[in-house]
Amino acid sequence: MEQDFNQSTRGNRIHIGFFGRRNAGKSSLVNAITGQQLSIVSEIRGTTTDMVEKSMELLPIGPVVIVDTPGLDDHGMLGSKRVEQARRALSHTDLAVLVVDASVGILPEDTAFLSDLQKKNIPVLLAWNKSDIAAYPVPAFEPVVSVSTLSGEGITALKEQLGKLYQAQQRNQPARTIFGDMLSPDDLVIFVTPIDESAPKGRMILPQVQALREVLDQTAVCIFVQPKQLAGVLRVLRKPPKLVVTDSQAFAQVKEIVPSSIALTSFSILFAHYKGVLEQAVQAVKALETLPEHSHILIAEGCTHHRQCNDIGTVKLPRWIQAHTKKTFQFDFTSGNTFPTDLSPYHLIVHCGGCMLNQREMESRAKRAVEQAIPYINYGILIAYLNGILERSLSVFAR
Repeated sequence: MEQDFNQSTRGNRIHIGFFGRRNAGKSSLVNAITGQQLSIVSEIRGTTTDMVEKSMELLPIGPVVIVDTPGLDDHGMLGSKRVEQARRALSHTDLAVLVVDASVGILPEDTAFLSDLQKKNIPVLLAWNKSDIAAYPVPAFEPVVSVSTLSGEGITALKEQLGKLYQAQQRNQPARTIFGDMLSPDDLVIFVTPIDESAPKGRMILPQVQALREVLDQTAVCIFVQPKQLAGVLRVLRKPPKLVVTDSQAFAQVKEIVPSSIALTSFSILFAHYKGVLEQAVQAVKALETLPEHSHILIAEGCTHHRQCNDIGTVKLPRWIQAHTKKTFQFDFTSGNTFPTDLSPYHLIVHCGGCMLNQREMESRAKRAVEQAIPYINYGILIAYLNGILERSLSVFAR
């Protein structure tokens, strides 16, 4: 069966951001790349006032998110907010396209933005746009593509150059997987997945689905159980499983059932490793013990969903944290793409596994916390620590 790339999760897609000054032709170029009238096009400067995103397949890269951003030279109260929004998109941009109007050439805003991209290690392709009315020669920049959405010149070449830029980036980065080298063919893995009031109706949550696919890709075997079924399943197995992975919320129950001889961890901990924030979260978790009374704690989630009465982020975690420390704290909550630039009001940040966010976004948030000296931990790491099994839950990475 042909793979449906449009069903790939946003967190697993390569994000390609189109940036540039107002009226440089970003939106026209995005429309040409996607083959749709995704963004409104006008001769009026600043027509694009909000980020516009489109999921699509772009070969040879595969599933991507194309991001059209407001102009970098906007001004005024609203204009500065639009510029801030465009720059905020860098936190989840894997590849950048800087669109320059060839009829006016490279201006200071372009040069400054190129410098920002280099500082953040974001690969960039320069699109020398409006080549049909160019007043300046193509600059000595690599890679650069001369394009015109009016004549169609360079559109195919731009897609090909994006593919090459992506492939070069991949060569310089080690491939990451959820399980790494933990599993061998025919190993048995048990997933413990509570079906309670917080479970979505009629489907599994994304980390479970992604982890299952990787188990199957490694030709291992997976069994799904609820916590109340776990003991019975372990008793009837001819040989013990290689690994038990649980929803972090069930750690307290599962740790009493799974013998210490069997590796045990959680989906959230696996994703902290997968997204590149595990080490930082482990180092920061003991900061919980020294938080002053009434400290501010930010609990952040990468997705948006309807909050249930016993929600993990807004109800259970605050309750568990305060019960463990025997202190009262003030909690703030964010979800989706919302994450503060200024973290100084907080004494601690607790973040979900980030299955809906790409790796660059997760690393960007964690780095922001480091730069502002705010301890940054992960749901799974925190819950394992509160249950006294952090070392055990991390031992899977040393096997």
